[in-house]
Amino acid sequence: MATFQKEAEVKIVECPRDAMQGILDFIPTETKIAYMNDLLKVGFHTIDCGSFVSPRAIPQMRDTQEVLEALDLSQSTSKLSVIVANERGVSDAVKFNQVDYLGFPFSISETFQQRNTNKSIADSFDTVKFTLDQCASANKEMVIYISMGFGNPYEDEWSTAIVTDWVGKLQELGVVHFSLSDTVGVSNTETISCVFSAVHREFTAAEFGAHFHSTADAWKEKVDAAYTNGCKRFDGAIKGYGGCPMAKDDLVGNMPTERLIDYFGADALQLKKASFLEAFSTAENIFNRYL
Repeated sequence: MATFQKEAEVKIVECPRDAMQGILDFIPTETKIAYMNDLLKVGFHTIDCGSFVSPRAIPQMRDTQEVLEALDLSQSTSKLSVIVANERGVSDAVKFNQVDYLGFPFSISETFQQRNTNKSIADSFDTVKFTLDQCASANKEMVIYISMGFGNPYEDEWSTAIVTDWVGKLQELGVVHFSLSDTVGVSNTETISCVFSAVHREFTAAEFGAHFHSTADAWKEKVDAAYTNGCKRFDGAIKGYGGCPMAKDDLVGNMPTERLIDYFGADALQLKKASFLEAFSTAENIFNRYL
């Protein structure tokens, strides 16, 4: 286990949206609400709870509005995040007081940006501008997911310099929060170390998180490489459920939240252990039934 420095605040983002979105059988809205309410008791910094995208693209998330309206936020410190992919989704998402963050998947692979959002990178850059304006008006914040941030399977050009170039352009627009995303699990300790050290060196005013997809045997080396190079925000999903259904046929699961807790310690993360175990049990019941 890593030696945790008390002065360093590590934020854990739990991602039930990412865990559920690729499941074909529709998970009942009431089941989602109950699960989200369990997660709200744990003490995660943020819960990525849904998305405002076309139900034709992600039918599992077509009930995000109903879920948001039914959540019990009265005793939770967790913030809520939703994914958006176009201006219509942005306009819908900012209407909800429950939402704190709008996450936008900005791929530095042209192939994947088209595949994921039916937009070019240039068009997506314009969507970022629109989203930032809407967030400012609605007192919300934007998170940019740098998709394919550690390489891609499409033979599109990738380098650390390409990552930092796009981060620089996006920061100039006003983006503060970035999540560097290993969308298909291609990262290794070398690329993770290079990317995180570079962005922390060049963009000291921004926050950089890690959204890793990983095989079971590679989780620790990825977390360690990011953390030792300055990352203090990690996305996870209980038991590593999920993956990006737009990426390729063979899904690589999310970073298991319980492994992040093993690495940093529940006390250091200020998580409620009993509540996490209850949410863990709920997750097993849901995913064992619908996967």
